[in-house]
Amino acid sequence: MAGVLPAAFAAQPASSVAATRAGRVRGLREQGVHVFRGIRYGEDTAPVRFRAPLAARSWPGVVEATGYGAPAPQRGKEGPGSEDCLFLNVWTPGLDARARRPVLVYIHGGGYDTGSGSDPLYDGSRLCERGDVVVVTVNHRLNAFGYLYLGLLGGAEYAASGNAGQLDLVLALQWVRDNIAAFGGDPGNVTVFGQSGGGAKIATLMAMPAARGLFHKAWTMSGQQVTAAGPRAATQRAQLFLRTVGIDPEAGDALAKLRALPLEQVLEGTAARDFSRIEDTRLYFGPVMDGEVLPRHPFWPDAPAQSAAIPMVIGNTRDETRAFLGGDPKNFELVWDELPARLEKQQYVDIRADLVVAHYRALYPHYTPSEVFFAATTAGRSWRGAVEELEARARQPQGAAPTWAYQLDWGSPLDGGTFRAFHTLDIPLVFDNIRQPGSRTGDGADAQAVADAMSGALLALARHGDPNHAGIPRWEPYSLPRRQTLLFDVPPALADDPRGAERAFWQQAPFVQRGTM
Repeated sequence: MAGVLPAAFAAQPASSVAATRAGRVRGLREQGVHVFRGIRYGEDTAPVRFRAPLAARSWPGVVEATGYGAPAPQRGKEGPGSEDCLFLNVWTPGLDARARRPVLVYIHGGGYDTGSGSDPLYDGSRLCERGDVVVVTVNHRLNAFGYLYLGLLGGAEYAASGNAGQLDLVLALQWVRDNIAAFGGDPGNVTVFGQSGGGAKIATLMAMPAARGLFHKAWTMSGQQVTAAGPRAATQRAQLFLRTVGIDPEAGDALAKLRALPLEQVLEGTAARDFSRIEDTRLYFGPVMDGEVLPRHPFWPDAPAQSAAIPMVIGNTRDETRAFLGGDPKNFELVWDELPARLEKQQYVDIRADLVVAHYRALYPHYTPSEVFFAATTAGRSWRGAVEELEARARQPQGAAPTWAYQLDWGSPLDGGTFRAFHTLDIPLVFDNIRQPGSRTGDGADAQAVADAMSGALLALARHGDPNHAGIPRWEPYSLPRRQTLLFDVPPALADDPRGAERAFWQQAPFVQRGTM
């Protein structure tokens, strides 16, 4: 009977083989999508610990790419990981090299400390099916392994150590440039997108000369990097880290001892208390303005000129801090008398907490103390960085590529709607993965409607350089003084300067990204 079945019903091969410059890899066919997991783009980083990565060497035969590669060393649920971590994953509708599909490269969040490209929410199959695109996710070095600055302690050999994780990303993007055509992708049409720390890494790449020309569009979600650590502050953290792991920073063999430390001991050192953080015991790691790899702050005093031609979307969620601070039931039961003290511990911008409370009570007289707490901490933390980047992009010279702003207003219906539009909620929406494990959107009609709108906008940006599509109102670029912002909700709507009174209030204090001083 098999011989007389139509071709469409014939059994499809269970695996696929693609040829990279380093060698052939075998992936899987999953519901019509070719999936390659754990493709090596760089060598084991242990021999070059704290230094620039090395591209993958050639291999003979066909290497299996059917399982995710090891995550980078880290604490938490994905730890301890491995220093042999430079792997990426590819989803593609087809291996026809002449198809030249738009390429979407996702950079994971978790700050600069944790995460990998293998979370189920980052599965690229739905985007492949909806938009006929190629999706790539990537692992790279994190925390001390990727961002411990040793340039002033170890000399020229370690000049790039504070940005080693960023150089991993550059190497991954070079791999995309050199190999993605074999997976049906267009190396001349690469969109980077990322959430939280992933967005911050993208903002940093936009100011790195080594990344120039490796991507052509950008979409960031609740992740900004306005300023980077300076070499002095980064060196002070490195000295604190060394003392935490039992190494004298002044000793002549300090770096030799550090290179020889077992992975687990290096990770123990990352738990040192950072001297600049309010309720955070973790040592800050992030990009360093080292004068070489990163010669300037990413978005201060202006947007990086090298990326002026890159169309960009910058977004946030309406209730970011319900993800970070909503785990404490006390924050939902606050009274007015205790609110200033609680707010003082959690707002990052240095403005008197009682003035913050008074301002929000005047703006939103119907808010409870807990609603003021979540609104003010959201505006005074991550949202402020988004505003700074948007304003910098809007001030670019005439002829620069446009920037679009969004705010996710639609809230999760789970947990009685308590967490609303919390940090990370937009990940399953933009991937159209609301039914994947870990999604907290629910799978109702409204969730799917928002996923259709957001994923459609991402796909439109990738294909056309403009996020507009038939499923949303006309999305105008962000400009001054209107500050046009698309509110993703049911239905979506365009608004001028939403939360403008909040924005103006927080702008009375200069913005310096936490951890960079």
